[in-house]
Amino acid sequence: MADEGHRTTERVLHLLGLLQQRAVWTGPDLAERLGVTTRSVRRDVDRLRALGYPVNAAPGLGGGYQLGAGRALPPLLLDDAEAVATAVALRLGARGTVAGGGEAALRALAKLDQVLPARLREEVRALQSAISTLDGGVEEVEADLLLVLARATRDEVRVRVGYTDRDGAVTRRRLEPYGLVATGRRWYLMAWDLDREDWRTLRLDRMREPEATTWRFRPREHPDPAEHVQHAITVSAYRVRGRVRVAAPAAVVRARTTAASVRVEEVDDDTCVLHAGADDADNLARHLALLGLELKVLDPPELVAAVRRLGERMLRAAG
Repeated sequence: MADEGHRTTERVLHLLGLLQQRAVWTGPDLAERLGVTTRSVRRDVDRLRALGYPVNAAPGLGGGYQLGAGRALPPLLLDDAEAVATAVALRLGARGTVAGGGEAALRALAKLDQVLPARLREEVRALQSAISTLDGGVEEVEADLLLVLARATRDEVRVRVGYTDRDGAVTRRRLEPYGLVATGRRWYLMAWDLDREDWRTLRLDRMREPEATTWRFRPREHPDPAEHVQHAITVSAYRVRGRVRVAAPAAVVRARTTAASVRVEEVDDDTCVLHAGADDADNLARHLALLGLELKVLDPPELVAAVRRLGERMLRAAG
């Protein structure tokens, strides 16, 4: 009897997966994929509805079963690997960059713990006890702000936000949002600034009072948000913008740096160009030396001079 119930559960999970893969399925198609009769398909559809999944059914030619959008979040049906992955992701999410997100992640983790089978519960708890996280000086953002900007980006509507720049000046920005980018420490928005008529990278932790308008915009030709933000926070935001040829594969350089600190441009299998910025050339030279790789500074001249000074100091230190 227990085996029969297990098979039914697996079949209902399979049915749910099929409904998520295609907009509309006919009863016979589902029956063939599941290896059951159309009557069993109808019963399994009823089971999904009882769990809270809105499954629409249309009779006649061109009709079939369709997974609709429900008003309430239905229970999650997860296999073993998905349940463990979800639990670990929630554990890591407990120390996130969204204000209040940690508490929400812990509440969700507690609910998941209550419904996991005993064997999985022990595996998840073993993983959680083995995981430690270090505070990395993250800048929290309000969940409501994140949702307003995400929806505006999706719906292509303009937003207005209060923004505090790096000098402390507060302005009201009118923006066309194109993408949200998370670096692990901060959230950024790539947007077209209507008043400045240019692309801007804005930190979400400096935004206040977001307001989505009803004005839709036609998307402009725009750069990739992730690449644009990476360039903005690693190079263009600084007074000294260095360009350095590195005698190593791009993958090696990326492994020794972070996407939030440098941008790596592949030249060939054994060479790449590193783009990085700093407010002080000597500081940038020291960071480049820490890579432990063969370098050639391409520009600017003040970085070339800073690297030469650093090399001379190191030679004197070596006697």
